[in-house]
Amino acid sequence: MSRVVRARYENDVLKLSEPVELREGEEVFVRLETYEDRVRKLRKYRGILGKASRDEIEELLLEAEFERL
Repeated sequence: MSRVVRARYENDVLKLSEPVELREGEEVFVRLETYEDRVRKLRKYRGILGKASRDEIEELLLEAEFERL
């Protein structure tokens, strides 16, 4: 499973904004990106991709990021 989940950092803990399906003790990779950085990327690619929706651009960004692994 690969997906992006928003989180908020509070009291030295990342609190996820939605539930995730993970087994107890399962390890995951976490890449930190601020909301502002993500919006900046979306705006940059919207100019290149024309009338693509925010969701379409987000999907393309995720595909490109996971292809690197």
